[in-house]
Amino acid sequence: MKKLTIAFLHCLLAVAAIAQTQTTAQLHETARSFIKQGDYANAILVLNRAKQQEPSNIPVTKDLAISYYYQNDNTKAMETINSIINNDAIDDQTYLIAGMIYKRSALVKDLEKIYRKALKKFPESGPLYNELGELLWDQKNFDAIKQWEKGIETDPSYSKNYFNAAKYYYLTPDKVWSLLYGEIFINMEPLSNKTPEMKQILLNGYKKLFADADIEKSITDKTPFVKAIAKEINNQSAIAATGISTETLTMIRTRFILGWFGNADQKFKYRLFSYQQQLLREGLFDAYNQWIFGSAQNLGSYQNWVNTNSKTYDEFLNFQKGRIFKVPAGEYYK
Repeated sequence: MKKLTIAFLHCLLAVAAIAQTQTTAQLHETARSFIKQGDYANAILVLNRAKQQEPSNIPVTKDLAISYYYQNDNTKAMETINSIINNDAIDDQTYLIAGMIYKRSALVKDLEKIYRKALKKFPESGPLYNELGELLWDQKNFDAIKQWEKGIETDPSYSKNYFNAAKYYYLTPDKVWSLLYGEIFINMEPLSNKTPEMKQILLNGYKKLFADADIEKSITDKTPFVKAIAKEINNQSAIAATGISTETLTMIRTRFILGWFGNADQKFKYRLFSYQQQLLREGLFDAYNQWIFGSAQNLGSYQNWVNTNSKTYDEFLNFQKGRIFKVPAGEYYK
């Protein structure tokens, strides 16, 4: 019995020795596994040991702060993130984590200062512009749109600025940008829970666009790009005379793309229009318009269309799944 007890103690000492010899990187990797499982209590336990070994390790501190946040210990989360917030070596994600923590504590003024400081350091961070825009919008500060626009300009493949900007423009007299930004968003995030809301905005946005018979005269944005769009789409205005539906929009948008790319003087490159042209060439543009407008207009009719055209619809979905929609730099015309 005594021998068994001694053997057991030796095993415990061996395990303890292994734990003690784990590097900070190994502890961090273990903690990240716990984070992925949603086991934040164990993540905190391990991360605190990693931080004890290497107090100045920024990635460890970031993960410790976010673990405290998800464990609903905002006091500890704040204390942890504040220990590195003034460190010149932190990345933009650290500021975003700080934003989550400060927002929960309703420290609005402090948070705005943090975001503005972060943007001086990371002037091309789409997520930071989006978060600052949302913070301003919550305060009913309409300068929010300037942040979302800057995010679109500097980080064009980040989706959330498009979503917020599209919703903003839909509430204004503008008739074009809500349509462009909204459609870009749903192509970037086709499976998002925000996509159905944006599809409805797009359908209503086209009704708003065609409310005036002369679109060229009715647009409020007179920039060359928008004027070119208005001129081309105005040629299809007569089709809207019977009302806006999935079918009429498919006709209007098909003729618009043919006219846009058929114009030898057209100098504006725009990823959304190139994608629509590609869908036309693949014979999938009808399915694409059904996916956007049919589901927003009448879910029952849309489902009937899907059942009747299942082969084409499946081809469209496969086409969509096989591509990541990104907007290249240099296509900002606002």
